[in-house]
Amino acid sequence: MAKPIVAIVGRPNVGKSTLFNRISGGRVAIVEDQPGVTRDRIYRDAKWLERSFTLIDTGGLEIAEYENPFSDVVRVQAEVAIAEAELVLFVVDGKQGITGEDEKIAEILRKTKKPVLLVVNKIEDFAKNLHMEFYALGLGDPIPISASHGMNTGDLLDMVVEALPEIEEDYAPDVVKIAIIGRPNVGKSSLTNALLGQERVIVSDIPGTTRDAIDTPFERDGKNYVVIDTAGMRRRARVDEAIERYSVMRALRAVDRSDVVLMVIDASQGVTEQDKKIAGYAHEGGKGCILVLNKWDLVPKDEKTMQKYDKVIRSELAFMQYAPTLYVSAKTGQRLPKIVEIIDFVAEQTNRRISTSILNELLADIVRVTPPPTDKGKKLKIYYVTQAGVKPPTFVFFVNDEELFHFSYRRHIQNRFRETFGFEGSPIRFFIRQREKD
Repeated sequence: MAKPIVAIVGRPNVGKSTLFNRISGGRVAIVEDQPGVTRDRIYRDAKWLERSFTLIDTGGLEIAEYENPFSDVVRVQAEVAIAEAELVLFVVDGKQGITGEDEKIAEILRKTKKPVLLVVNKIEDFAKNLHMEFYALGLGDPIPISASHGMNTGDLLDMVVEALPEIEEDYAPDVVKIAIIGRPNVGKSSLTNALLGQERVIVSDIPGTTRDAIDTPFERDGKNYVVIDTAGMRRRARVDEAIERYSVMRALRAVDRSDVVLMVIDASQGVTEQDKKIAGYAHEGGKGCILVLNKWDLVPKDEKTMQKYDKVIRSELAFMQYAPTLYVSAKTGQRLPKIVEIIDFVAEQTNRRISTSILNELLADIVRVTPPPTDKGKKLKIYYVTQAGVKPPTFVFFVNDEELFHFSYRRHIQNRFRETFGFEGSPIRFFIRQREKD
């Protein structure tokens, strides 16, 4: 199910990353008292009052090497965030007051039809009404908070969930939704056209030809699919980095809606940091994934080239060891007929259910061959395991002490599950429940 996107925008050093961390419940972005220091993950799923949404920290997209605080980079960040988000949190500095940069961002926001919450950060004494001057920005009632201390952030989140729209899917349950994701200019649109067998998406050598995520239903051998081609966006050279990073936002939406993800990588360039971020979101979202190495025709080859590439890919994307790789050329058509077959296989694997009796037979064998770990004389007891869900396959283990269920033993059981049941192309999730404690 697609989750609405909430983008946090504002000039540098107003506390965007601090607010991001406060709402998302973890320090997943680097925070320092200097503009442009955020270099870690820029998105995280959040939940409030049973409502889930994806939070985007635009502070993670700022480029430190610019002279004018309101450069093209900052303007483009605000524009793209507005275009992609269902709700914008415009953060300003309550201690510093209104600046020229604030006024310029507010001007952009006023021209949109997107809902905006004006968040006045760094307010620690609400009685002084320091936030009142921000009414001059023309964006409604200013909401005073202190992100660093958590003051009034609960009220802010109440307003966030109230402002979020419901996102409905209109496809039948048996339709396999395929998200084609990746960096700009890796060949996503060409791959879409190759799958569909016709020129449905404009293809150009210029990055950013596709501007929006495009849904295209198609049928193959009596099965129904929807392919989602996500746009790569770039503009002038000086803002390439910011816009390329913002292409993640479209990938997030497509991944949330998908059953199977085609993670497209330019084989002539290899895996980049941006590829890792996009693939990481698909992994964390529990989506079936296929690693598609496009432009294989551009790679000089010998009899061991594919084997060498596989080794590098597995090393760079170590968290996706389960994902099959496919080396293709959308330009020449090399191996393209295999894609739908692999999509069907991965979709089946992510939706696979194993009976509780079979699971526990395997678990008994695992415990017999490799006994559970002990700690200070206390031994882990696994009473039983059951499958709680699919997409991805999710298993619940009932144990005597969850702290004894060490990561290494979980990984061992997970490997045995894969050896026995497959689940190729799909993440596996384990949840541990403590039934009793001495």
